[in-house]
Amino acid sequence: MMMPSLDELRAAAEIVHAHMPPTPQIAWPLLKRRLGMEVVVKHENHTPTGAFKVRGGFVYMQAYAEAERARLEGANTPRGVVSATRGNHGQSIALAGLAFGIPVTIVVPHGNSREKNAAMRAFGAELIEAGEDFDAARAVAIRTAEERGLAMVPSFHMNLVRGVASYALELFDARPDLDAVYVPIGLGSGICGVIAARDALGLKTEVIAVVSEIADAAARSIEAGRIVEGHSARTFADGMATRIPHPDAFAIYAKGAARVVRVSDDEVAEAIRIYHEDTHNMAEGAGAAPLAALIKEKDRQQGKACGVILCGGNIDRDWAATVLSGGTPEPR
Repeated sequence: MMMPSLDELRAAAEIVHAHMPPTPQIAWPLLKRRLGMEVVVKHENHTPTGAFKVRGGFVYMQAYAEAERARLEGANTPRGVVSATRGNHGQSIALAGLAFGIPVTIVVPHGNSREKNAAMRAFGAELIEAGEDFDAARAVAIRTAEERGLAMVPSFHMNLVRGVASYALELFDARPDLDAVYVPIGLGSGICGVIAARDALGLKTEVIAVVSEIADAAARSIEAGRIVEGHSARTFADGMATRIPHPDAFAIYAKGAARVVRVSDDEVAEAIRIYHEDTHNMAEGAGAAPLAALIKEKDRQQGKACGVILCGGNIDRDWAATVLSGGTPEPR
C-alpha cells in the first residue's frame, strides 16, 4: 500500500483543523519523576469526541460526501453509511456524518459501553446492538449495508489514516526530538498514522506498538510474519479488543514498528490511576495502554524523551470507579 506523502498529510490536517483545534502535547513533571525520563503525553482525550478517531472521520466523510454529491450531481442527499465499532470510531463517523449531512447507522456488540452508545446516539447515529464482539458486529454491519443499500465505512482505510496522522504531525512538529512513541493497536489506523507522519518527516523516532495481552493477535501476527487470528478479545481496554488484524494495517505496522509490547488489564488499570494522579486526566483502557507499556520498558528508556498517545478518555463511570478504587474492571 502506498504511504501518503507529507503534502497529502498536511492537506488532510487542514480538513481536520477546519473542524477542531490541535490537541496539546504536554511533558508532565510528575510522570518524569516517576519514570526517570521525559514523558510527553499527546492528549487525544481532548478532541470533540474524546478520542483520536474523530480526525479520520472528518477526512473520510468529506471525501465520501464529495463523491456522492458528484454522483448525484449535487441534487440529492447522499445515501447513508453504516459501520461497526466499540465506540470511538462510531462517534467519529457519527459526528462527521452530522457535519456533512450524511445519515449514519452504527453496529456495536452486545454489552458495549453504555456511555459510548449514548454519545453516538447524541451525534445522530442510529444504533444497532448485535454480535458478541467487534468482529461479529462488523459482520452484521456488512449485512446491513447490503440489505439497506448503505455504504459500508471500514474501520481501516487510507483516508482514515491520513486524518488521524494529523495528531502525529502535531506531536512531531512540536517534538521532533522524541526517541520513541508508544501507540496502541486496535485495527491500526492510529499506529499507521504515526508511522506515516514519522516517515514523511524523515524522523528517526522509534514507534512502539502496544497490544492487550488478552487480545494480542497483532503481536502474534508480527512475530509470525503473517496474519494470525486471535481467540479472544475480552479486555476492558475495548479500543484494542480485536481478534483479526486488518491486512493493510498489518503490512504497515509490521514493517514500521520497532517492536510490540503486550500489557495486561491490571497494568492498564494501574496506568489509568497514574494518569489521574500525575496529570488529573482520565484515560480509557486503550488510552492508558501506551503508558503501561512505557512503564514496563522504563529501564530501557532511562534518560530519553518518550511520547505516549493518550488516544481516548471515554471510560464508563462504573469502570472508572472500579479503577480509581484500586480494582480492574471485568470486560462486558
